Amino acid sequence: MSAVMPFLQVTFSPLVFLFTVANLAAMGLQVRVPEVAAALRNRKTLALIFVWGWLLGPAFAYLITRVLPLAEPYVVVVLLASLAPCAPFLQQMVAKARGDMGFAGAFIPLVAVGTVVLMPLMAPLLIQGLTISTWALAKPLLLTILLPLVLGAAIRHYAGTVATRIFPAVKGLALLSTLMTIVWCLLIYGRGMLNTAGSLALLSMTLFMVGMAIVTYRFGFGASQAQRSVMALGMGTRNIAAVLAAALAIPNADPRIVVMVVMWTLWSVVLAAIGANLFARQVGKTLAAGAA
Repeated sequence: MSAVMPFLQVTFSPLVFLFTVANLAAMGLQVRVPEVAAALRNRKTLALIFVWGWLLGPAFAYLITRVLPLAEPYVVVVLLASLAPCAPFLQQMVAKARGDMGFAGAFIPLVAVGTVVLMPLMAPLLIQGLTISTWALAKPLLLTILLPLVLGAAIRHYAGTVATRIFPAVKGLALLSTLMTIVWCLLIYGRGMLNTAGSLALLSMTLFMVGMAIVTYRFGFGASQAQRSVMALGMGTRNIAAVLAAALAIPNADPRIVVMVVMWTLWSVVLAAIGANLFARQVGKTLAAGAA
């Protein structure tokens, strides 16, 4: 194992880069520009996304870090994560939840752009002692989040046949790189995750994700159940690829920051799957009641 560990550590950063780019490119290849344009014309949708994503989220995260006695590295992760809604696997979870796929297709690129723009601006203001510049935070987000998403969306819009042809390969690469990243994370940081027991790190991320999902689902302001489930899954999960890119850009970052980001990645999949199942059951109950 001692001979394998250096290989895992050397290949971890390139693997994370591949995981991020492949997942965002796969998301981009599913983006339909007319749906995004329609969402941009809907002021209520834009207002909700902004309020939930970059007002409620950071405020709730700040409250959690004030109430729970977290170590400073874990505080940094909670606050960074509050600025990056919507996990790369959102569309798969929306499908399981029987949510509005068209709404999800517009929601994902809007939130991704919001993260790339607002995280670099808000993170230095929100996190005390963070000395990294706005550009240093923005650069990895532009390269790994926005660029592959925009390229994928452009191919879908201007060359739909090509997008359909290459999508299975890109999706397969995204799935493979995701599984490999999880394995690498467990092998490299597994012991570190066990060492967080008693640190309240897991509790803090659970409170944040569940709290955000409940609030955004319950207060949909006229949105349909299928749209509220998309919003809840999007705001309840986090774009951990963006959080990790930002965390790795911090000079001399505490290793516990990466450990917690890895934990958040794995735990968010579990919580999102539970939430999607609950939302799907709600759809079933609604349909049954309508039939009755």
